Amino acid sequence: MDDLAAVAALNDPVRRELYRYVTSKGRPVGRNEAAEAAGVARPLAAFHLDKLVEAGLLEAGFARLTDRTGPGSGRPAKVYQRAPGEHVVSVPPRDYRTLALVLAEVVDLLGGDEVAEKAAHRIGARLGAESAAASLSGLLAERGYEPYDDDGVLRLRNCPFHVLAQEQPLLVCSMNLSLCQGLLEGRGEPGAPRLDPRPGECCVVFPQENSKTNKS
Repeated sequence: MDDLAAVAALNDPVRRELYRYVTSKGRPVGRNEAAEAAGVARPLAAFHLDKLVEAGLLEAGFARLTDRTGPGSGRPAKVYQRAPGEHVVSVPPRDYRTLALVLAEVVDLLGGDEVAEKAAHRIGARLGAESAAASLSGLLAERGYEPYDDDGVLRLRNCPFHVLAQEQPLLVCSMNLSLCQGLLEGRGEPGAPRLDPRPGECCVVFPQENSKTNKS
């Protein structure tokens, strides 16, 4: 399915809410849980979840959702989680991704890492100062990071720069860290974001003093 069709699959409000819930959990989600979260019946949730799989937005699997094993434990349940890859729609077509890859390559060839980090910090400070978000978590959500609290640490479920980070991980992750440091500075908040990579997530985390504002 092409990108436009994939994005169009989210036009239905129930489907959109199911997608939002599943992707916010960071783990496989069963049909019953998703249906309850969206406030719809299980058969309707199952229909929309499978449509999201067809669109390439979710992927499905099977897992046991209880600790019961052996005879009488039942069959594994169908579960869903975010599918890999991304979908971008631009009308008319634009290709900012390729230009960003070229610019990252130029920075690497010129050895301009420190200059790039300073520029990222400045831009982050400007974005932090200009944002109308009531909290740090709200600002990070605006920027596409999908923040969540993890035992007092504010982690970021999504990396907005994933494609670039795959090509130039050291450069992009260091720039991302500088950008996040600038966001805090622009908001006038204390704290020091640090790198703490996890598979499938952004490499930056925020210390406990900043997670107090996790609710937007």
